[in-house]
Amino acid sequence: MALVYSYLFPVMWLSWAAYWWILSRNVKVAARREPLPSRLLHIGPLLLALLLLWVPSVPLAALGARFLPLATWPFWAGAVLAAGGLLFAVWARHHIGSNWSVAVTIKEGHELITSGPYAIVRHPIYTGLLLAFAGSAMARGEWRGVLAVAIALWALWRKLRFEERWMREQFGEAYQSYCKR
Repeated sequence: MALVYSYLFPVMWLSWAAYWWILSRNVKVAARREPLPSRLLHIGPLLLALLLLWVPSVPLAALGARFLPLATWPFWAGAVLAAGGLLFAVWARHHIGSNWSVAVTIKEGHELITSGPYAIVRHPIYTGLLLAFAGSAMARGEWRGVLAVAIALWALWRKLRFEERWMREQFGEAYQSYCKR
């Protein structure tokens, strides 16, 4: 099982990252961009969360203890959840198109997207990533996975609040109406 975990999850996450990187080249020009120090406050914790899930072991024994049994069902349930989360994020990324950016950004000609996955949840990329972190943590079955999900949740929550403030400034009442739906 450890060998499958060693390859399956990195392949899923790296495939997602490659897709993200390829599509990042076809986006609108930024009119306003979040400062680098602010960006690092969510990128750094997300990388730490991934590291907690990927390294073979952690120095703190309590974080390496299991919260789920070492069995096939948590692994495969986690794999399905992680794959579903990454695919949901990909659908959202595809749907938002050239309005997307890795940093909180307002684009030239920025459009408010409210259809597709954005009609289901307000932040489908973040939702998909959190599901992928949760699935990866479930498959790992150790307390460090729970910590990784908590760190990812904090980082994405911080980014989301920053992004929402800019969206309200940019789209005003249209964004408020979207939020209510």
